[in-house]
Amino acid sequence: MLLLSVLNLFLYFPEDKSEYIPAGITTVICLIVAFVVFRLFIKHSKKEQAQAEELEKQISNQEKNNSMK
Repeated sequence: MLLLSVLNLFLYFPEDKSEYIPAGITTVICLIVAFVVFRLFIKHSKKEQAQAEELEKQISNQEKNNSMK
């Protein structure tokens, strides 16, 4: 019961609804930044995957050449 009353101290619902605007703007900005960072991670991951596949091909070609000798 004490925990519930302590948590209620942090709840604040303003009468003037225009106070929600800065919070909404901040939320939208954070979501946009999170989306951009997520896309950057995907791009970087695809580049690393392509490099790893190229390295794998080179190693397999070297192994084939070494086994033919």
